[in-house]
Amino acid sequence: MKLLFIGDIVGRAGRKMLSDHLNRLIDRQMIDLVVANGENAAAGYGLTRSVLRELFAAGVDVVTSGNHIWDKREINDVLERESRLLRPANYPPGLPGCGHGIYETAAGIKVGVLNLEGRVFMKNLDCPFRAADELVAELRKTTPILLVDFHAEATSEKQALGHYLAGRVSAVIGTHTHVQTADEKILAGGTGYLTDVGMTGSHDAVIGNQKEPALRRFLTQQPVRLEVAKKDPQLSAVVLTLNEQSGHCEQMERIQLK
Repeated sequence: MKLLFIGDIVGRAGRKMLSDHLNRLIDRQMIDLVVANGENAAAGYGLTRSVLRELFAAGVDVVTSGNHIWDKREINDVLERESRLLRPANYPPGLPGCGHGIYETAAGIKVGVLNLEGRVFMKNLDCPFRAADELVAELRKTTPILLVDFHAEATSEKQALGHYLAGRVSAVIGTHTHVQTADEKILAGGTGYLTDVGMTGSHDAVIGNQKEPALRRFLTQQPVRLEVAKKDPQLSAVVLTLNEQSGHCEQMERIQLK
């Protein structure tokens, strides 16, 4: 089977790239399931109910997230009601939503998706490695096909989790930094790995935001409001070819579409 994972969707420019290209990409690549990180899809910060519906209407099957998932107040209710939206599983107990799920393709293939957040240069959350131990074991009771979205800052932490889960999941794909890396590989035990899948949004920008306010923030060290950029939109993604019986990743193809 083929799974398409789309990197962090940023604002209207990113959503337009989905509506313009996703259906053709699904047909051309013969995609069975589409997962996308949508934590920046609503004006660059967080998600709303209407934006989530827009992502689903564009062809996304499962939406993962990260540290910005909490930026819009209404999302708490959405997380409780919508099983196709995940937040990182290693947040403290008692928060709304869930960090993992089992989803079924049109052909009846069950796919597990696990969303985790890193701790290096980020919030002091529960350990993503120990959370992975528990949740991967649970998901594997249903299917060997498991995708992990690891929303993290540090390359070292992402690589470490990739090796830690090698042979236990189909792929560990990094999000959060908004810059696609060129280090895709298949680790021991058939686990696909990519440090960061990149960003779907404006690339004439500073990680999706307009250049001028970002530069003022760096030059003055003052709190400058960032605005989502619109120019030079691109779609960043990776296509994973997965063995339906073993769950092993057999092939990886990075994608950048304009």
